[in-house]
Amino acid sequence: MRRFEGAITAMVTPMRDGAIDEQGLIDLIEFQIAGGIHGIVPCGTTGESATLSFDEHKRVIELTVKTVKGRVPVIAGTGANNTLEAIELTESAKASGADAVLSVVPYYNKPSQEGLFQHFKAILAAVDIPMILYNVPGRTVTNMLPATVARLAALPNVIGIKEASGNLSQISEIIQLCPEDFIVLSGDDFTAMPTVTIGGKGVISVVSNLEPGKTAAMIEAALRNDVAKAKALHYELFSLMGAMFCYPSPAPAKKGLALMGRIASEEVRLPMTRMDAASLERLKKDMAAVGLL
Repeated sequence: MRRFEGAITAMVTPMRDGAIDEQGLIDLIEFQIAGGIHGIVPCGTTGESATLSFDEHKRVIELTVKTVKGRVPVIAGTGANNTLEAIELTESAKASGADAVLSVVPYYNKPSQEGLFQHFKAILAAVDIPMILYNVPGRTVTNMLPATVARLAALPNVIGIKEASGNLSQISEIIQLCPEDFIVLSGDDFTAMPTVTIGGKGVISVVSNLEPGKTAAMIEAALRNDVAKAKALHYELFSLMGAMFCYPSPAPAKKGLALMGRIASEEVRLPMTRMDAASLERLKKDMAAVGLL
């Protein structure tokens, strides 16, 4: 397995009393690495990057790099809908020692495909660090089309994409259009195994916050073409994958980790809220089914 492939966790950011729980973050990283995860993403969507201050954002990345100590790649979330802010966060991530950055399609602004190209090109011109693009039209509104991805893939330091459209046709087109060494990662747990079987290289995962070992095993099996084992693990985790979004994320992941005793509090930051009773019942049922409760 090459670097930046496999099962990579989009980590939650533990919080207590409105502040980052730094010891909780350290403990969670150790849990992930002990479980066999292949990489870590701090300050992604699941890490509540949208509500972290710049100082908090930079500190989470810095502490993650320091804790990981090179054992697995750290792909720091540094995207923004303001190109200058994205450059600042990317510069900070490089200074902290991140191995690569994850840069999301600018949200809310609704740029053209040319605007997307110029946004990422400007970041790349300003900071010399490997970049994984992040397409998640369900959150950003704008869908970065495969042709635009292929244009960007020709630029130095664009090494891959986290593709979270949930569209296997679009994923196939990206794989077909981009260079053979371009790393296509599923951005959704439910398409992770199918993405690998059509030529992708892994997943940036939410469910692996709770189940790093089984998620890693699923992707490892898919990458070595052990379809039977990969499929079995996919269906073993499938309901829990859905439970991670039975209430706005990352509340279910945080609650699940708190129930497991892996973090001290399920606290999320407004406008996100803690789970309601019906969603919590669903989460507990699905966690129990895979032996987490």
